[in-house]
Amino acid sequence: MQAHQSTVDPAEVAKFEAMAAEWWDPNGKFKPLHMLNPCRLDYITSQIAGEFGRDLTSQRPFEGLRLLDIGCGGGLLSEPMARLGATVIGADAAEGNLPVARIHAEQSGLEIDYRHTTAEALAAAGEQFDVVLNMEVVEHVADPLGFLTASQQLLKPGGLLICSTINRNPKSFAVAIVGAEVIMRWLPRGTHEWSKFITPDELFELLRNADLSPVDRKGFVFNPITWNWSISERDLSVNYVTASVKPG
Repeated sequence: MQAHQSTVDPAEVAKFEAMAAEWWDPNGKFKPLHMLNPCRLDYITSQIAGEFGRDLTSQRPFEGLRLLDIGCGGGLLSEPMARLGATVIGADAAEGNLPVARIHAEQSGLEIDYRHTTAEALAAAGEQFDVVLNMEVVEHVADPLGFLTASQQLLKPGGLLICSTINRNPKSFAVAIVGAEVIMRWLPRGTHEWSKFITPDELFELLRNADLSPVDRKGFVFNPITWNWSISERDLSVNYVTASVKPG
C-alpha cells in the first residue's frame, strides 16, 4: 500500500503563518478591530449569559452551546467563544482567511471548525446552532433579508442572533467612510458602500420579517480623545449591535 503523500507546501504555510501573526498583532494593521473587540465580546458574552442563564464567572460558561461565527475572518471572535466552552464553527466566504484562522487556533491549542461556506449553504444542510454571531456582515450582502432569514433558519428554537452593522446617516458617512477609509486609512477605500448601511429601525424590521424577535440594541462608540471604544445605551449613530431571539 502506497504511503499517503502530503500536498502541503511548507513555503505557502510559512506565508499564512506570517499573515496570521499580522492578523493577530494588536498593534498592526488590524489594530482598530482589536480595539473594538473587547466591546463586542462584552456585549456578546452578556447577551448569551442572559439568554441561556450562564454564569460568566465560571471557567467555561458556554459549555454545551453550539455557536456559529459568520464572517469569522481570522477568528478574533471564534477563539474567545471556544475558550469560554462553546463548540464553535467559523464560516467565511473568503477562503483566504481560513488558513490564517486555522493556524492561529492550532497555535492557541483550540479546536474550532473553520469552513469555507455561507449561511445559506449551512442552512440548506440543516445545521442548527444555539447562537449565531453575524458581526459586520449584513452591510456587505446583496440581500439582507435573505441573509437574515438564513441566519434565522440556522438557529434552534429559542436561539440567539447577535447582529452588528453600521447606521446610515451623514455622521456614519463621515466616520466610517471618510474617516476610516480616507483619513485614518484603517480600511481599503471602497470597503463600505454608504447606501448599503442599515438604520437600527430598518434592521429591526428586517429581523422581524425574518421571523426573529429583536430584544436589544446598543451602540459601539469610538472616542478619539481617549482612543477607545465603549458600549452606549443611546448613541447608535455609527456602529451598533442588536440581539434577537428565534421564538421557541
